[in-house]
Amino acid sequence: MTREIHVSAAVVVDTEGRALLVRKRGTTRFMQPGGKPESGESAAQTLARELAEEVGIKVAPSALHPLGTFRADAANEPGFTVVAETFSLVVDPREVAIGHEIEEARWISAGQEGTLPLAPLSDVLLPLAWGPTA
Repeated sequence: MTREIHVSAAVVVDTEGRALLVRKRGTTRFMQPGGKPESGESAAQTLARELAEEVGIKVAPSALHPLGTFRADAANEPGFTVVAETFSLVVDPREVAIGHEIEEARWISAGQEGTLPLAPLSDVLLPLAWGPTA
């Protein structure tokens, strides 16, 4: 039986088309901002809360654009699959302020994916940043 971790994730891009990736404290891989739901939260509510906590982006859940559900091996929990309800959002990069859980944030452009150690889910989600749906 597959052990799953359910999360909400954001494909955040800026007006120049760069994608935001974060590295959480104590980890080595970069990933999209997001996290696990609290009791009673919808996927969009979870993501709105996580964006505020992790990167200082304040957004209404209704302003997030659903992209779908994506799966990949979990980056920091061996033997688990992460199942991510994923949304897109365009922001001004000046809105981003690293929160307490985040060690580092980076903006990358298409073609720079190989320059950072990425979480497996990021390999799935990054192409959405530069596709027609973002």
